[in-house]
Order: sequence, then structure tokens, then C-alpha cells
Amino acid sequence: MLTLDALTLRQGEFTLRADWTLERGRRLAIVGPSGAGKSTLLNAIAGFLEPERGRILWQERDLGDQPPGRRPVAMLFQDGNLFPHLSVAQNVGLGLHPNLRLTRADRETVDRALERVGLAGLAKRRPAALSGGQQSRAALARVLVLRRPLLLLDEPFSALGPALRREMLALVREVTGETGATLLMVTHDPVDAERIADRISVVAGGRADTPAPVAELFENPTPDLRRYLGL
Repeated sequence: MLTLDALTLRQGEFTLRADWTLERGRRLAIVGPSGAGKSTLLNAIAGFLEPERGRILWQERDLGDQPPGRRPVAMLFQDGNLFPHLSVAQNVGLGLHPNLRLTRADRETVDRALERVGLAGLAKRRPAALSGGQQSRAALARVLVLRRPLLLLDEPFSALGPALRREMLALVREVTGETGATLLMVTHDPVDAERIADRISVVAGGRADTPAPVAELFENPTPDLRRYLGL
């Protein structure tokens, strides 16, 4: 269970508040206008931004004293953060050991992750030799080997075309269903939100709303969601 307890985030003149709980295993879409604070919220959960007030808890444990690398969080950014001079397998292996000193068991874990995302046989390729969709799969594989219970996605598939984006969203949904991971995904596309999430939080006006069932919220949108959707 993820709890944002009377959380206040501040960056310069910008302030974002959130006070809610998300059950373990849920898939949450975070939507709202550009600059509203969606990525700010993920960065705080991941430990890259210290709250001004309030707490972030996972399974009732305060994460405030834990640096990013020790939090139960795996985060996938827009660009995937693949290193061009490393092979696909090495990029994935970074999720296990930053020095890439992998044991035989580690290499087997990497191979299984690549197979799971449909990249079996491409382990020795460099990112430049992959298509955009394959690069996204490689970045997802690196997240998978971390085996963290919280998966944060900050619009990682926004550069893909509609068909590839649907394919990647379906893959993420399958993987989180298999692992039981709790998913928080920032998206600007309401269709993507409906496709992958069972809960949605609207971020607008300095506030991240309490997660609500996707179908229920789109059927009876809040004023902030209506403005965002242009209704």
C-alpha cells in the first residue's frame, strides 16, 4: 500500500499537495495538464525530491530516510536512459549491478527478462541497432530485473506511434499482473489511461486528487478533468 500522508511538494513558486492511499497491486494513471506536477509527484515517490511537509509510506513504512536506490521503486523515464556504448544485455544488467560484474545467475536473470519482453536473441546489439519499440522493451527489461514492488512510468512510450504504444501498454499490464507490482504511470492520453489503469488521479491546480476508478471518473468527470479533456 502506497500512502501519501498530507504531502506537500515545493519547487520554487510551485506547490503540489496530495493526501491519499493506493492499494497494493493497483494500476494508477496520473493525468493532467503540462506543468501541473505529474512528474514532480513521481520524483518525490522515487526519492529525487524531498517533501516540504508530509510523508511517503510503502506498506506503512516511511520512506523519508531512504535514498532513491534503496527505495522499493523502479522508474522508467521518457527516454529510457539506455547507454549507447553498451549492449542490450549490459544495459539490462545495470539494473542488477552498476559495475556490470554479473554472476552466471545474474546473466540468466537478464536473459529471462529479455525473453519476457520479446528481445530474445538481441542481447548483443547496441541500442542504435534497435527500433524505437525495441528500445522501449529493453528499458522495460532493465526495470523488470530490479523486481521492485513499485513501478513508476513517466510517459516512457510517448515517442512511439499508436500501435507500438498500445503494444507496450499491453506488455506492462501483463507484467504487472504477473508480478503484482503497483503501477503509477504519467500520461497525457486519456485513451492510454483507460487502456492500462484501474485507478486515475487528476493532477491540476496544485493538487493530486485521490485515485478513483477509471470508468467511474470518465463517466462523471470532475471539473478539473472536464477542463483537461476539453468537455
